[in-house]
Formats: sequence, structure tokens, C-alpha cells
Amino acid sequence: MQQSRRRDRRPARRSGPVVARHQDPAPAVAVDGADVVIVGYFSGKQKDFAALMDAAAEEMTRRGARVVGRVVQRRGVSAGGARKMALPYSSRTLLSYGKVREAVVLLERTNADAVISLAPLTRRQRRVLTGMFGRPVASLADVLAGD
Repeated sequence: MQQSRRRDRRPARRSGPVVARHQDPAPAVAVDGADVVIVGYFSGKQKDFAALMDAAAEEMTRRGARVVGRVVQRRGVSAGGARKMALPYSSRTLLSYGKVREAVVLLERTNADAVISLAPLTRRQRRVLTGMFGRPVASLADVLAGD
């Protein structure tokens, strides 16, 4: 009779030096003279999202950028979305894939240089969205900190 094989649950040993992971600062996106698209992610309970988008557009204009488009992702408008309001649609992109496609079409149509997100983004989200959009992506907080 053959014994069943059980997986060894001990952590695997790595050969070679261990490289420590550290947080890379967000890449600087030059907005002066750039055409940008602003992307906002808001809960359904937040009624003043248009004012927040306007304030972000005004700040980008003050910094020398030209806002050529806006994309708004609302969460919690439906009953099913209200239960999941604190969670992003996708941990990779923060947005639903439909909104990502909508943003890509807008970027192609306006020939924008960069995308500015009102929501803070992780390093992975910036990398994934940059690859999907084909343009640099930064959060508004990163742009404001870049002064």
C-alpha cells in the first residue's frame, strides 16, 4: 500500500541574498503644460463629488496643466454596491473594467499626456493603470506633494 504524499508546510529556503522590499516614492508626473484627464472614485453617499472634481481641475489648471477630460466612478449607488462601498471594484485598478475602457477611449480621443486620480493609489495600481492607459498615472496627492 502506498502512503499518501503530504506537502511539506515548512517555508522554502531561498538561496542567495534576500532583497528587502521598500516603498518607492511615486514617480513625478510633470503636469506643467500637459493635457491631463482626471479620474475620480466616489461613494454613492458623497453628493459633492462634482465640486471635488471641479476643485481638482482648478488645481491642475493653476499648476499649468490643461484638463481635457474627466471620468467618475461611483460606488454604492445600487443596493448591491452600498454593501461593498468601502471596497474598490478591483484591487488592481481601483476602477471597474468598464470605467477603465471608458478612460482609455477618452485618452485616445483627447490625446492626453497623463492621468490624475483623486483617490490615493498604491504602487501596484499606478503600475497597472499606467500599462493599461499607456500614459503615466499619479494621484492628486502625489502631484501636490511634488512641489
